Amino acid sequence: MDPNAVLQDLERGAELGGGEERIRRQHEAGKLTARERIELLFDPNTFEEVDKLVTHRCLDFGMADQKIPGDGVVAGHGLVDGRQVFAFAQDFTVFGGSLSETNAAKIVKVMDLAMRLGSPIVGLNDSGGARIQEGVVSLGGYADIFLRNTLASGVVPQISAIMGPCAGGAVYSPAITDFTVMVKNTSYMFVTGPDVIKTVTHEDVTKEQLGGAMTHNATSGVAHFAAEDDRECIALVRELLSFLPSNNIDDAPRLAPADDPDRAVEELERIVPTSPNQPYDILDVIHAVADDGYFLEVHQHYARNIVVGFARIDGRSVGIVANQPAVLAGTLDIDASVKGARFVRFCDAFNIPLVTFEDVPGFLPGTVQEYGGIIRHGAKLLYAFAEATVPKVTVITRKAYGGAYCVMASKHIRTDFNYAWPTAELAVMGPEGAVNILYKRELDAAADAIAARAQKVSEFREKFANPYIAASRGFIDEVIHPRDTRRKLIAALRNLENKRDRNPPKKHGNIPL
Repeated sequence: MDPNAVLQDLERGAELGGGEERIRRQHEAGKLTARERIELLFDPNTFEEVDKLVTHRCLDFGMADQKIPGDGVVAGHGLVDGRQVFAFAQDFTVFGGSLSETNAAKIVKVMDLAMRLGSPIVGLNDSGGARIQEGVVSLGGYADIFLRNTLASGVVPQISAIMGPCAGGAVYSPAITDFTVMVKNTSYMFVTGPDVIKTVTHEDVTKEQLGGAMTHNATSGVAHFAAEDDRECIALVRELLSFLPSNNIDDAPRLAPADDPDRAVEELERIVPTSPNQPYDILDVIHAVADDGYFLEVHQHYARNIVVGFARIDGRSVGIVANQPAVLAGTLDIDASVKGARFVRFCDAFNIPLVTFEDVPGFLPGTVQEYGGIIRHGAKLLYAFAEATVPKVTVITRKAYGGAYCVMASKHIRTDFNYAWPTAELAVMGPEGAVNILYKRELDAAADAIAARAQKVSEFREKFANPYIAASRGFIDEVIHPRDTRRKLIAALRNLENKRDRNPPKKHGNIPL
């Protein structure tokens, strides 16, 4: 027998996966195959596959005669925009993409290689779960992957794309990774499926309602992005990688800026409304100062009262954290605190400078928030900002009240440069609330309480709720014209390029989880 012919047959079998009929079904379901996804992820002709001819070892349940080269996962490495990336793509056409002992070993191999070589890891998930025929061996394979996810956390970026089913124990690998992208209508994630839920709790729920892309993007916050189809999903992964360094030692890619670093942003002079209670969209501020107006928003549909994401300023990748006055007046609640804290910690782990736009009237009041643990969850955001040693720059656009002022990257928690617009109001609380407390008896006795209250509010705002008192104390480095915000950010980030800061020696801190 010709050895070359044998190799060609085996490779052909691996490339066909579960066969032409199952590939056709995959396409009919609106999904690409594992190999088609890999081709889209990597630069043309750069993917190098590992363990292409591996097959399973199960001899029971008639599996001995069902051996397909590759065993349901395509794994290897290649280039994305010229940088090395490791990836695996589960092949739903082979045993439903189920995880076997050898299947898991392939994934573990590329994860170990990525760790040793300092390269990002991308997982393209499309699997029915653990391979039942292999029993606890397949479960052990999941645990092996979870361990690698944990060890790689903060060392190399990890991105999960959910492009089909991902259920049961399989969901915990994406949960540990840094970013999760889901495809609308074809992907879902849940620990227990609709049938089990109906049996146990008698709730009727569909797969889409329980664990679809928008459920996890808008309600649970498990996913960070929602894509329309497989192609958009892969393009989004590539775009996200362009903002990230390869590992925790390297810097993120620096692009030659096409946008003028000295550009004044005149529209910012008119963005904050005259009325302190009138909302505006903080995204307008972010787009105005970012290079070419581009901002890749993360967790766009979840906890919309805070905005996080990536932009470039003077060609440098930065992480943006901003209160959103257009949603819940920009207050911090449980979900916003957790969303912000996770993003801040990612940026800090991977040397990405943080730019904060602050307009926060405080923490959201109410029994739901207090019973839900807003104290503990709010402390997560405070902890994350305080712990971060990357360059940090804050711009207060309007309100900075109470404990929320401290939390949002204030000078007191090691922020390097703190700026404020002339419209900024820094105080223990808003003028209205402060006047109610400070002048209660006087207002109760006033002949015209409404007029007296309005006067006291105006006096308090002029005397206390302005940026100049904080600036006189050094809590604000400079009060700047809004149009100069981009220039000031660029100057600050340039000054901070060689920043070196570190936390006290310790194994790790105890963030209030």
